[in-house]
Amino acid sequence: MAVKIQSIKGMHDILPEISSYWQLVERKICNVFEQYGYRELRTPIVEKTELFKHSIGELTDIVSKEMYTFNDRSGDSLTLRPEATASCARAGLQHSLFQNSVSRLWYMGPMFRREKPQKGRTRQFHQAGAESFGLVGPDTDAEIIMMCARIWKELDIKEFTLQLNTLGTVESRSKYREALIEYFNDNYDKLDEDDRNRLNQNPLRILDSKNHKIQTLIKFVPVMSDYLDDESSDHFARLKELLSNSAVDFEINPNLVRGLDYYTKTVFEWTTERLGAQGTVCAGGRYDGLVEIFGGKPTPGIGFALGMERLVEVFMESTQEDLTQKPDIYILSSDDKALANGLKIAEQIRDLTTCSVLMHCGGGSFKSQFKKADKSGAKIALILGEEELGKDIISIKYLRQDKDQIEIQQRVLIETLKNEFP
Repeated sequence: MAVKIQSIKGMHDILPEISSYWQLVERKICNVFEQYGYRELRTPIVEKTELFKHSIGELTDIVSKEMYTFNDRSGDSLTLRPEATASCARAGLQHSLFQNSVSRLWYMGPMFRREKPQKGRTRQFHQAGAESFGLVGPDTDAEIIMMCARIWKELDIKEFTLQLNTLGTVESRSKYREALIEYFNDNYDKLDEDDRNRLNQNPLRILDSKNHKIQTLIKFVPVMSDYLDDESSDHFARLKELLSNSAVDFEINPNLVRGLDYYTKTVFEWTTERLGAQGTVCAGGRYDGLVEIFGGKPTPGIGFALGMERLVEVFMESTQEDLTQKPDIYILSSDDKALANGLKIAEQIRDLTTCSVLMHCGGGSFKSQFKKADKSGAKIALILGEEELGKDIISIKYLRQDKDQIEIQQRVLIETLKNEFP
């Protein structure tokens, strides 16, 4: 009995008509990373669970509710990576990438969180990101934010807004945390169940609440800037100055906190109204104490991750280009002998030109083959019939131009195609 099997809830196939857009976006991102001198790091999809518990924080929603965690046959607790910054820090420490040097790394790949599937949020999602280790100044913060801006520029996306905030040092954030607890305790009856649970665990996360009643309450919370240490305040002021000097527009969002425990000082998000409630496309910040959590020496760091699904969706809505993959050439043949000759010619074209070639396989009349050639979107069709084989010629039919069909000698085919596809 046949069993109908579908993809897992929240994990989607990227179909061929969409993958062309993904490939272009990925190429643009990779090119920008290389322009800034970043090198690719590929980490395992599965890591030890403790890596994320120690870095992200055991009380965060990601660790407590959303991770895909399981025991392998040896009894070790393993987790499908929910994000990649911790993996980059672990890899850099394990392979001594941080010893007396600055490491600029980038990555791209799938992440996993068991969230409620909705538009812009899936359980297997893809991220591209960059991480800089070893530089403490606001100039690095500015450059990494400018890198994001250049990606949007390369993709010709203009509707992203940069939101900016600072969380200060661990000490100043601790003082702010106490102020928040006091404020929300005074308004305890107005909190919903989720935010009451967050209150003593991670009160900063209440600032990110989507509950409309809580958002009203948040308008009057103490502000982080009142608890900032001088170093963090100076760092943030210089960052704003550098961004303004480079014409990177931003908005200060005092309630921007990010959901991971390892963030310090600078945090930022790039948002859009094109995606509804899930408007954050890219986010990041500074994490100067992360490497120390794993036993390494003090190593400042800053990075970001962008959501590929969301970015591709915005790009597809904004671009006028049709990126559906289409062959340049479609080869038709009349019989087995012509088919064999056609396969040989197709390889010669691939060897000597940059053309993409689709060889008709499976037989059929010329009429049916022409229908498939036209449907493929190919620019020209090469025709090999009995007459062509007998005269050592090949016929060229233009499928997208108002030009007459021509016959040429097979020996000049490559030269002719180079003129057609310079």
